[in-house]
Amino acid sequence: MTPRKSAMIVAALACSVVAGPVFAKEFHWAATTDPVTLDPHATNTSPVLGFLNNVYEGLVRRNPDMGVEPALAESWEAIGDKGWRFSLRKGVKFHNGEDFNADDVIFSYQRASSEDSDVRSWFAPVTAVSKVDDYTVDFMTTSPDPLFPGSIANWMMMDEGWATANKSEKPSRETGNHATLNANGTGAFRVESREAGVKTVLVPFSDWWDTPAHNITKATFTPITSAATAVAALLSGEIDFFEPLPLQDIPRIKAQSGLKVVEGVESRVIFFGFEHEADALRYSNITDKNPFKDARVRQAIYHAIDADAIVKKIMRGNARTAGLLIGPGNNGYRKEEDTRLAYDPAKAKALLAEAGYPDGFSFGMRCPNDRYINDESICAAAVGMLAKVGLKVELTAVPVRNYWKELRADQFDMYLLGWSPGTFDAEHPFRFLMASPNAEKKLGSWNFGSYSNARVDELLPEIQGEIDPDKRQAMVDEVHNILKADAVYVPLHIQPLVWATRANIELAQRTDNFFILRWVKIN
Repeated sequence: MTPRKSAMIVAALACSVVAGPVFAKEFHWAATTDPVTLDPHATNTSPVLGFLNNVYEGLVRRNPDMGVEPALAESWEAIGDKGWRFSLRKGVKFHNGEDFNADDVIFSYQRASSEDSDVRSWFAPVTAVSKVDDYTVDFMTTSPDPLFPGSIANWMMMDEGWATANKSEKPSRETGNHATLNANGTGAFRVESREAGVKTVLVPFSDWWDTPAHNITKATFTPITSAATAVAALLSGEIDFFEPLPLQDIPRIKAQSGLKVVEGVESRVIFFGFEHEADALRYSNITDKNPFKDARVRQAIYHAIDADAIVKKIMRGNARTAGLLIGPGNNGYRKEEDTRLAYDPAKAKALLAEAGYPDGFSFGMRCPNDRYINDESICAAAVGMLAKVGLKVELTAVPVRNYWKELRADQFDMYLLGWSPGTFDAEHPFRFLMASPNAEKKLGSWNFGSYSNARVDELLPEIQGEIDPDKRQAMVDEVHNILKADAVYVPLHIQPLVWATRANIELAQRTDNFFILRWVKIN
């Protein structure tokens, strides 16, 4: 957008305040998943973090191109080689009118790094956080950590006084508390009303510290689990925006006057995971041992799944296969390493026989049915592929509101997951998905199968602290090779970004699939 046009929009908005609702722009949007909580520290999932980026803010934020820029911190600088000093923005107000200062940062750190928080792994490198003065905070790390500012872009600040007064000093993933259904951030929009699973209404925050670029007066979010219903609502004018658009509806929306499709590639890799730790699988006819402890069995499953067919038939060609837990555009990615074990059912059968299962065995697979694009269909296709090599899989697909609870309760033998690295660096999935689970060190919080590899655990802190790019890449490549050789996970594909909206709406599509209201303009 040109500076002249931006100025015209700002002027028009200013006039609307004086002249009345002539320029008022209400916005209605929908997605298949409702954020399960309004607590920014309770769960580390994109539907929650993306939604709350409209309400809460961090010390830094990401722009449309995913670059890191100042937010509640005006600037930051390294302290020697093991720390960072953040200079906070003055004059910032929370939505309840309270001032933001260093005490809120310290409180938010203590809250987000507690055992009750699902985002505590973000702070694994942090050894201490201290208040220098009311608007200066120091973060000390175990080693040099050049990625640290970007790694906390989704860490959002809470008002200490508000949280304490409402008995929400710690997040609650299971039972919930006041912060689960209510919010008090510093962001461009505040929560006017919330009906979980039904409707959430956001309105602009009049005392926001930044200059609004949007022209929205009210934004109403509605979760619509049925994609067909959402498309019908878009066609009828009930909603202005919907994601993700079903792949089969892309031609239809593109051909519809007044609508458009916004397409891109997400940073998210979709993959299967295994139960690595349990002595026996939960849903298997093999009751005296866990076949997934044998790498040959995991490799067999890898060889049995035709990722190209899934991309072609289920994703309708709108994705690309993946051999790693990160895709292009992430630091640490190299095309040479992005290779898959070949689709080879004969090899799969041979590996199963070698492992002692010539006739296969049965097990249970857990999948969400409303979290990723065509997630249940992906799992159903995999079930059919595995059947061809003698593996009998019982598929259970559930809504995402229940899915994370079941994974944390080990109610799976094999499961589907998608991961988008919040730092856009390979270290991120290594820390969350491959490091041995360790609550004290804040590691492996999304390693549901409890995979453990001493070499990965040894390399992770070295990767986090190494500043020489070649040495660091060599260590990253080593972990990538362990991922493949050990068949820790079965990567499938990089998920596409497919949004549908009205033709008169300008917006920004980020590769993390966060929908940010402050960039929406309705013409």
